[in-house]
Amino acid sequence: VVGTWWFSPSDARSCCSPSVRDSFVRATSTSFGSICLGSLLVAMVQVLNHLVRQARRHGRGNGVLLCIIECLVSVLQSLIEYFNKWAFVYVGLYGYSYVEAGPKVMELFRMRGWGAILNDQLVYRVLSWMSFIMGALSGLVGVLVVVVHPSLLRGVDAKDATWVAFGVGLIVGTILSNILLSILGSAVDTVVVCFAEAPAEFRHSYPEFSERMEEAWCNAFPTEFQVIANSTLV
Repeated sequence: VVGTWWFSPSDARSCCSPSVRDSFVRATSTSFGSICLGSLLVAMVQVLNHLVRQARRHGRGNGVLLCIIECLVSVLQSLIEYFNKWAFVYVGLYGYSYVEAGPKVMELFRMRGWGAILNDQLVYRVLSWMSFIMGALSGLVGVLVVVVHPSLLRGVDAKDATWVAFGVGLIVGTILSNILLSILGSAVDTVVVCFAEAPAEFRHSYPEFSERMEEAWCNAFPTEFQVIANSTLV
């Protein structure tokens, strides 16, 4: 959807535009295998990490060796999750397979010299704080509900009921907000890729937004921005 908004604004002007339907169809058909493959790799590493932790917890095998293995597996999991994040963007934008998408997007960033930009994304930190705040607000709502309707937690001490309500609200609110805000995070990742790939299209379709974005990025990353500016002129 973000790619359609970037390259073909007329096809993505509302939440009911054809781009939403087309994106859903691609995600559940031609790109479904790539999504499953990326998710399977993460799941396999997570299972391996869990097995190593269980072995350490129960004192099985050499403790030092297991600690080293756990560290290596954790690093591998972080790398795969980082790789997936950008590979899925290319899968969604251009319909590449998972194996093709990852190297292509990394090559794009390497050519642009955008290593510093990728390592300095503050968006996810902001989203994490927003998720925590929304979870805390949900916890307060839970406390308010228990105060208004104390019969909901019968048999529980009033003080304990307050903490139970807050805890449940915090957990549920944080999980739901994480799911919703992850969509926003993916949209930001797509914008980064599109801005590296096709800044001219953005400048043509949204000149005001493009000017503000270029000014902000030029101030934050002058060297990297100069590279993409030169590539646009070629």
